[in-house]
Amino acid sequence: MSVAFTKEDSAETAAETMLPEKPVPSGPNLVTANGLAMLERQLAEATAAYETALRIEDINERRRHSANPWRELRYLTERLRTAQVVPPPETTDTVAFSSRITIERDDGRTQTFTIVGEDEADPKAGTISFASPLARALMGKGVGDVAALGDAEVEIVDIG
Repeated sequence: MSVAFTKEDSAETAAETMLPEKPVPSGPNLVTANGLAMLERQLAEATAAYETALRIEDINERRRHSANPWRELRYLTERLRTAQVVPPPETTDTVAFSSRITIERDDGRTQTFTIVGEDEADPKAGTISFASPLARALMGKGVGDVAALGDAEVEIVDIG
């Protein structure tokens, strides 16, 4: 009988489903309370997906379907283990983690965003990571202060 018609548990098939680790950002894992809840939700979803994949009878299909959830489980478990919840700032005098900031760019555009943890950052949704160049340039500055960002400058017009 041809090997093409057998379901063998081959090393080649196993290697195809071993995904590389998701890179864990270096430095502290600062999160907001919402960010912590988001990580917990994602872990629950990854756990459910992994458990569903484990119920697949065919070993090769099980490996294929469990690879992504297994990688997510490892990443999210580490992120939750190292999460440091930072409370919202008590004042709006200076830019800090969790601050909602409005800036004006050199070209007159204004943008508003909140500084959050790396896993919860989504610029399209108005959140940026505290580790981003923009957030680092603004930390500790107040309304009216200017921060250099490469060749450009931004001015803080509001901190909420």
